[in-house]
Amino acid sequence: MSEVTETVEDLKLIVFQLVDKEYVIPVNQVRSIEKLQHITRVPSTASYVKGVINLRGVVTPIIDLRSRFELPSSEPTESTRVIIAGVEDKEVGLIVDAANDVLDVTRESIEPSPEVVGVVEAEYIGGVVKQNRRLLILLHLDKILQSI
Repeated sequence: MSEVTETVEDLKLIVFQLVDKEYVIPVNQVRSIEKLQHITRVPSTASYVKGVINLRGVVTPIIDLRSRFELPSSEPTESTRVIIAGVEDKEVGLIVDAANDVLDVTRESIEPSPEVVGVVEAEYIGGVVKQNRRLLILLHLDKILQSI
């Protein structure tokens, strides 16, 4: 009998940008990546909820992650994308500056998030991925969606 070696489970991550940082979320939480389209405003929602879109017959709430993390706002550009993501039965669109990469990483390459004081997004950070010279911030999508 041959010995079966345990392989470390690889994780596929979608890389996206906000301001000058790179963030990642697991591919299995991403339904699609769309160009920014018309957003219908919804009254009496949090400031970071930009409204809803009708995407292939499904009404999806849209969150501006810059606003959610209290980062400076900016006008949409040609590279602005909406990442349609979901956890369990919640689906949401996340407005990001750009989404342009998929990475395979090992679970060992994910380090616990450093203790950062005074950073708004700290509670949403699930860890840090170091790859070559890049430092990628792994987001806890379920925590971002909790307050919606």
